[in-house]
Amino acid sequence: MIHGYVKTAALSPKIKVADPKYNAGLIIEQAKEAAAQGARVMVFPELCITGYTCGDLFLQELLLDEAKNQLFHIAQQTSQLDAVICVGLPLEYMGKLYNAAAVLHRGGILGIVPKTFLPNYAEFYEARHFTRGMKKTVPVTLRPGLTVPMGTNQLFVCESMPQLIMAVEICEDVWSPNPPSISHALAGADLILNLSASDEATGKDTYRRELIAGQSARLVCGYIYASASDGESTQDVVYSGHSIIAENGVVLKESERFLNQTIYTEIDVDKLTGERRRMSTFYNQGMEEYTVTHFTLDIQKTSLTRFVDPAPFVPGRKAERDKRCEEILAIQAMGLKKRLEHTGCQCAVVGISGGLDSTLALLVTVRAFDLAGIARSQILAVTMPGFGTTDRTYENAVNLVACFGARLMEVSIREAVKVHFADIGQELSVHDVTYENSQARERTQILMDLANKHNGMVIGTGDMSELALGWATYNGDHMSMYGVNSSVPKTLVRHLVRYFADTCKEKDEKLSGVLLDVLDTPVSPELLPPEDGRISQKTEDIVGPYELHDFYLYFILRFGYRPKKVYRLAEAAFCGTYDSHTILKWMKVFYRRFFSQQFKRSCLPDGPKVGTVAVSPRGDLRMPSDASVRIWMDELERV
Repeated sequence: MIHGYVKTAALSPKIKVADPKYNAGLIIEQAKEAAAQGARVMVFPELCITGYTCGDLFLQELLLDEAKNQLFHIAQQTSQLDAVICVGLPLEYMGKLYNAAAVLHRGGILGIVPKTFLPNYAEFYEARHFTRGMKKTVPVTLRPGLTVPMGTNQLFVCESMPQLIMAVEICEDVWSPNPPSISHALAGADLILNLSASDEATGKDTYRRELIAGQSARLVCGYIYASASDGESTQDVVYSGHSIIAENGVVLKESERFLNQTIYTEIDVDKLTGERRRMSTFYNQGMEEYTVTHFTLDIQKTSLTRFVDPAPFVPGRKAERDKRCEEILAIQAMGLKKRLEHTGCQCAVVGISGGLDSTLALLVTVRAFDLAGIARSQILAVTMPGFGTTDRTYENAVNLVACFGARLMEVSIREAVKVHFADIGQELSVHDVTYENSQARERTQILMDLANKHNGMVIGTGDMSELALGWATYNGDHMSMYGVNSSVPKTLVRHLVRYFADTCKEKDEKLSGVLLDVLDTPVSPELLPPEDGRISQKTEDIVGPYELHDFYLYFILRFGYRPKKVYRLAEAAFCGTYDSHTILKWMKVFYRRFFSQQFKRSCLPDGPKVGTVAVSPRGDLRMPSDASVRIWMDELERV
């Protein structure tokens, strides 16, 4: 439960219809197994103590009494388990029968939640036996000396982990136009438990999966859906035990149908709380109408079994990745097209180095010009060899421009920079920050002046990862008239270029080959002299691997995670790739640079936002340039 993770389980025991004793024994056995696996929240199917398919047997007093007795037995037999357990049973109250869920904890019954929407169509006949549940809780005496609240408007709050707030709905409730979980979430619940008995029909599993994922997304919640298994009667329908655990739109775990599987995964309630905190349209209401019951769980570290993606900006499946790349290129190109149309510019000036970022900027500019109906010859691609330029990057730059049919211009900066060094008293042999930044600013000056001369617009090439680290020369490559890459992280830049290389291979093998060689070239600003004709200045040797920095950037900005949690996730994501020392070392570098370099991000040029994370002061990030990093670094020192 440390760092907000709660291990959950959805269980689908193979029960026997109308045999509460057998079913209770199975529920107890599986609950103990789940507890041994570390599960702290367990959800069993709808009416699992009796079985959902009892039909008119629900009207038999003996069955109802035995179901209640077995509820007490389950509570007593699981009293030593440090978990919340939700089981379903038919329960009589004031002469009416309710399809109910009992929430158990350490031998006690925290509350009874009745079903709201009773399906009475097609194969369902619930209204024949059950009454719609009441919203406002009423006291129900289950036996002498034991009175618990019963009603749909209940929240179950963990005192030892206050951000864990649970509520319950039952099967059809979530299929209805106005599910109770909407009110539950607005009242504060961030984990919804659903006890279900959903039978199978062709294609229904797809709809069920999308329904649960969608509900967890719109409510920004975790959702545990446990469905009845093939132990139910197959007189007219078949049940498959299709259980699902979702979190904010993502299915974390799903059972295979017809196998009576128990599924486990961890819900990140810190993440859900953080998401709601930042969403101004998600506001609490109706809390005063809810009965709140508190419980406690022991605080212990939950072992992570859920997948932690080491490349959170990049989809793992090729089809999805290609779709994402096409979408991003379209957003970038349409942003630039609009800016060209608005300003009336018929010329774009792009500094082309033969590196990844300038290659992507040129790709986007070409696409924007094609969309705007402007000849590619109006793109002025400028290569500006300096002290660190290698033959490889120079040739790639030249070939790339030729393949696209843009206009190439070469302006060497060497002599101009030497004159500038003489003017300011900088020794050519001193390879310090002045030596490097003077070259970057000279290049920007050339680009800006050419834009003036040709009534054009300078297209920025810097990416979001560089901006997060401040790896840009202030008023050098930091500046442009429209930064098309400003919200694209370095790990995604690579895939965008590769996607373009793959899609153009059949039509233009030469272009594809140039792009692949660009991808194979080490990332470098090429501001220091080469060694034996090879790049001597490799960015990732200086500031650290971009795959690590992009990982940190995503979880810090997207979810606001604290350093210890980001570190823990990085250890899980990069196990076998980077050791803990390396992860921590570059994480400290990231925090220091991210805070100290905000002044560069505060005055960024315009550029299109393409994803959920951005560092533009207008697109997403509003951060003071003089904020202290102290408390974040203090926590890292305690890792």
